[in-house]
Amino acid sequence: MTAKTAAAGTPAIDVRGLVKRYGARTVVDDVSLRLDRGRICGFLGPNGSGKTTTLRMICGLLTPDAGAGTCLGFDLRRERDAIKRRTGYMTQRFGLYEDLTIRENLDFVAALYGLDRRRQRVDASLERLGLASRRDQLAGTLSGGWKQRLSLAACVLHEPELLLLDEPTAGVDPKARRVFWDEIHAYAADGMTVLVSTHYMDEAERCHEIAYIAYGSLMARGTAAEIIAGSGLAAWVASGDGADRLAPALRGRPGVTAAAAFGATLHVCGPDPAALAAAVAPFQADPALTWRIAEPTLEDVFIHLMGRARDNADAA
Repeated sequence: MTAKTAAAGTPAIDVRGLVKRYGARTVVDDVSLRLDRGRICGFLGPNGSGKTTTLRMICGLLTPDAGAGTCLGFDLRRERDAIKRRTGYMTQRFGLYEDLTIRENLDFVAALYGLDRRRQRVDASLERLGLASRRDQLAGTLSGGWKQRLSLAACVLHEPELLLLDEPTAGVDPKARRVFWDEIHAYAADGMTVLVSTHYMDEAERCHEIAYIAYGSLMARGTAAEIIAGSGLAAWVASGDGADRLAPALRGRPGVTAAAAFGATLHVCGPDPAALAAAVAPFQADPALTWRIAEPTLEDVFIHLMGRARDNADAA
């Protein structure tokens, strides 16, 4: 990918203390994020946690109430237009024209950006994302997976340096999700930086690094392994007849943050190893069950962090 700025050595994203308020509610509260170029960062958090608002401040669509920083080397406040021209933003909802064909939609987007070699660029995009055989199909007749590919093609048509994806695979089947993520990694290998919000733990683990936000506050940052190692959580796994039915009995016991069934097994975790061991001890007498100490999962960590976060709706 050809660099479009003289600031190629700077981080793609370097923002500090971002704050956004709507009335009495602080939707984003003192969020700082630094992301190097060519990296994929998974942006996780519950609904209403401020992920979309943060994405929109980073790409220049919203002005923060407080905080500062740069995106692609441009000032977040003073150079918003320059940031927007160099960013691709894929929203949660399909935003192209359903009564136009795939090719007509991409040609329209190319015209909006004032791109040269429009036909060649559109043709190349159709081929890269496997859309060439459907180029004359109306966008409104596409399945969710094909609409997703078309949306991605439209977002990267102008060769952005930064790609922001807001829950891009919601409602898409597993095969289409895998194809989508293969493309995301290919773009990152070409030098594009990607910040993607997602609720899927397997997708988070495909990112180079993760940022977890809950109710407007950044709670954890790092690789999946770093976040798990730094969580301080302990975990036990039980298997055997009836193990999966023990979750209600363990939830709420001292030392237990979460207890959840995974198929025929039970996964239990908590922040204090001794207290967790005491919580599961009464159930270890059952000869039908086998218990073992395990490593906490990324999902365990995020449930634990969410339990510690203060709901910012309480302040509204």
